Amino acid sequence: MESWIHVSEKVKLKNPILIEGLPGIGNVGRVATGYLINQLKMKKFAELYSPHFLPLVLVHENSEVHVLNLEFHYMKGKRDIVVLTGDTQSISPEGHYEICSKIVEFAETLGIKEIITLGGFSEGKSMSKPAVLAAVNNKEMIKKYKKFDIDFGKKHQVGTIIGASGLLLGLAKPKKIDGICLLGETSGMPMLTDPNAADAILHILVKILGIKLDFTMLEKSIVEMQERIKKSDGLHKRMLEQLGAKEEPVRYIG
Repeated sequence: MESWIHVSEKVKLKNPILIEGLPGIGNVGRVATGYLINQLKMKKFAELYSPHFLPLVLVHENSEVHVLNLEFHYMKGKRDIVVLTGDTQSISPEGHYEICSKIVEFAETLGIKEIITLGGFSEGKSMSKPAVLAAVNNKEMIKKYKKFDIDFGKKHQVGTIIGASGLLLGLAKPKKIDGICLLGETSGMPMLTDPNAADAILHILVKILGIKLDFTMLEKSIVEMQERIKKSDGLHKRMLEQLGAKEEPVRYIG
C-alpha cells in the first residue's frame, strides 16, 4: 500500500504558495502552521494518509478515533496560500521519500511554483531572541529574500536538514518548484515546544506573504495545542522504542 491523498474539496488557486510545518525539533514548524491556520481561518481541503505513519489512532475525549495524517488548508487572497501541517512524519527513510514525493506531485497539480518549509535549528540552549536561518534549492531565492532578517549562512552553516522540511526542497527542485526552508533557533529538545522560535519564523513569514497576523494569541494557542502535541509525540517515541528504532544524534530536524 502506498501513501495517498484524499481531496475533500477541489479548489482553483491563483499563484499559490505552499507553506509546510510538521513535527520536529521544538515543534517549530508545527506550531507556526497551526497558528496560521487558526488565525487566518483557513479551510481544510485535502488529507494525506500513509502506511509509513505509526500504526495507531488517537482517541479523543468523546471516544472518537483520529487516524494520524497530514492536512492541506487554503486561503484565498492577493496570492493564495496553502498550508500543510499534521500529526507526524514518516517512521522510515523510504516513507519520507514516498510521502514528500506525493506532496510535491500534489503541489504540481495545484499550480504551486514555490514552497516555504519551516523547522527548528538546534542550538542546545534557549534563545531569548532566536535568529531565523535558511537554506534554498535555487540560489536566486537568496537574492529574493535577502531583504528579510534571515541568516543565509553568516552566523551558522546549515549542513543537514532531516525530514520533510529539507527533503521537500530537494524533490521540488527537478520539478522547477523553488523552495526555501526557514529554521528558527531552538534548544533542540524534540519534546519541548519552543514558542519563541515559532514566533520568530512567523514574523518573517507574514512579511514574505504580505499578510497581517495577530500575535497576541500565540502563547494561548500553544497551550491549547500542547496537550495534543504531547500525546502524539509521546506515542511516537514509545512506538519507535517498541519497533526497535534507534535514535541517532542529529542537529537539524525539519
